[in-house]
Amino acid sequence: MSRILLKNTKVVNENNTFETDVLLDGDFIARIDTDITDDNAKVIDFKGDYLLPGIIDDQVHFREPGLTHKGTIATESRAALAGGITTFMEQPNTNPQTTTIEKLEEKFAMAAKEVYANYSFLFGGTNDNLEELKKLDKNACSGVKLFLGSSTGNMLVDDEAVLENIFKNTEMVISTHCEDEGTIRANMAKYQKMYGDDIPIALHPIIRSEKACYLSSSKAIALAKKTGARLHVFHLSTGIETDLFTNKIPIEEKKITSEVCIHHLWFSDEDYAEKGTLIKWNPAVKTKTDREKLWEALLDDRIDVIATDHAPHTIEEKDNPYTKAPSGGPLVQHALLAMLQKEKEGKISMEKLVEKMCHNPAKLFDIDKRGFIREGYYADLVQVNRNSQNEVKKSNIFYKCEWSPFEGITFDSKVVRTFINGHLGYENGNFSTEKNAKRLTFNR
Repeated sequence: MSRILLKNTKVVNENNTFETDVLLDGDFIARIDTDITDDNAKVIDFKGDYLLPGIIDDQVHFREPGLTHKGTIATESRAALAGGITTFMEQPNTNPQTTTIEKLEEKFAMAAKEVYANYSFLFGGTNDNLEELKKLDKNACSGVKLFLGSSTGNMLVDDEAVLENIFKNTEMVISTHCEDEGTIRANMAKYQKMYGDDIPIALHPIIRSEKACYLSSSKAIALAKKTGARLHVFHLSTGIETDLFTNKIPIEEKKITSEVCIHHLWFSDEDYAEKGTLIKWNPAVKTKTDREKLWEALLDDRIDVIATDHAPHTIEEKDNPYTKAPSGGPLVQHALLAMLQKEKEGKISMEKLVEKMCHNPAKLFDIDKRGFIREGYYADLVQVNRNSQNEVKKSNIFYKCEWSPFEGITFDSKVVRTFINGHLGYENGNFSTEKNAKRLTFNR
């Protein structure tokens, strides 16, 4: 069993920041205390650098199987590790789609050979796989994903009776992409008539509008309340949606939760002029006012989780005219750095950042022994230097697609090391040749 002693760390955990040493033994955190000595441990002196729990990203698209020219489980999980993300939950809209138990287990088997970060997958609900969903063990994977608006790899669930039956027939967390399809199609038809395929990118948040988001989110919430289902609404993008959620009870008691993604906290519609389709996401990046209301809801705990919705496409694909340019972009390597930048700007505290990116995803999905720096928990940890400038450029991007919406930005922090299950997985631009990732287990 390998033992590593982390000296002189500044731990951020459970709404507290304190100086301590941390001893890792094998996969786990063995001891947290001041002035630990251990002659059998490899010593790493943090010299006051921050030690965070490994980030848990509940929404990524790693493109395997079937779309591997954009990314693979290996390439994107390496990039995640470089960004301090030690655990990810991958979405079902691959090719083939993850909509049967057989395909789900094939994906797990494939990941076991290739993956660099801890992993689970979401099972995709469709208009015609309810009976298969009923057979799914509640601890088999991280949850169920429903697309209530069409997006990449169209998995739209638009049969009202099926939707209600899915909500009634699973104990798992149901995560939803909420955009009203009828509203989007009407808007798209209007602007295609005006512009053909070359619709100005600035109209993206008008086509995939505030109304489309609110109609769908409110409908999903009403259905969850009617059926008692456990609902998690992915990637809120509008201010009006935030009022659908509560901060009156702790997350452990919430049946309906929500998240916001990095791009909706960072960009606004003013950035389309410079970034174009590079920041074309579904749901769309919207106004500065929407962005500020998302921040307000995040900080007052109506929004529970920060995620990435990492979804790489090649630069050639993104360079197409509006109707042909796919939505999505790569984010896992730079998500933590972006939020640390916002912390430096006084937008969010380190403790709140860790709550939203580490603790709450672990609680929300009932993940076993991860998301916290606690004795007996898996040693998924990130060393962050808060005074090390780090410019995003093609030469230091690890995504297979080789671009980032953050290119040209200099962050004021750096991920120095990432530990995965007690092993050093990433250090200053270099990756371990050993893969120490594990399939997630759950306590449901």
